[in-house]
Amino acid sequence: MKDLIVTYKPVIKFILTFLLVYGVLSLAYNFYLDASKDGTYHPDYITNLVANQSKDLLENVGYNTKVLPHPDEPSMKLIVRGKYLARVIEGCNGTSIIILFISFIIAFSGRFKTTFFYILSGSVLIYVVNLLRIVILSIGLFHYPWRKEELHTVIFPGIIYGMVFLLWMFWVNRFSKLNQKNE
Repeated sequence: MKDLIVTYKPVIKFILTFLLVYGVLSLAYNFYLDASKDGTYHPDYITNLVANQSKDLLENVGYNTKVLPHPDEPSMKLIVRGKYLARVIEGCNGTSIIILFISFIIAFSGRFKTTFFYILSGSVLIYVVNLLRIVILSIGLFHYPWRKEELHTVIFPGIIYGMVFLLWMFWVNRFSKLNQKNE
């Protein structure tokens, strides 16, 4: 049994570290979401920010856009050229994906400075790609509303999760302590 534990020690350490970091960050995010509830249905600050930045990007590419608080739920209504296209909900703000990304990077950490800057730059990249994803999804929904399911449930989650996967693989192969031990 001891040999088995020694053999799988790196795997066990990765899993425990990942679960601990993911759990702590998720709890912190849930506390933030709970603190954001003020008795109205307006979404939290991050979701509001993402919705408004998406609106600004859409306007910069020529789409007259409005973002309004949804009257019945904690989301923002995205209206392009007078057409209600979508809701921007808490799950659209990218925070949960960033938490997942950070948890993996810390579980496979490298040198502190490298890890810190990779987490920072990767999180910013995920945030920006998520904004672009919402903008492209909105344009797609505006022009091809009959493709809503494919756009929303397959293509655009694939883009964001695919990018996170590539960031993880780049990290493991280039910067993690696991790779440093093999050199």
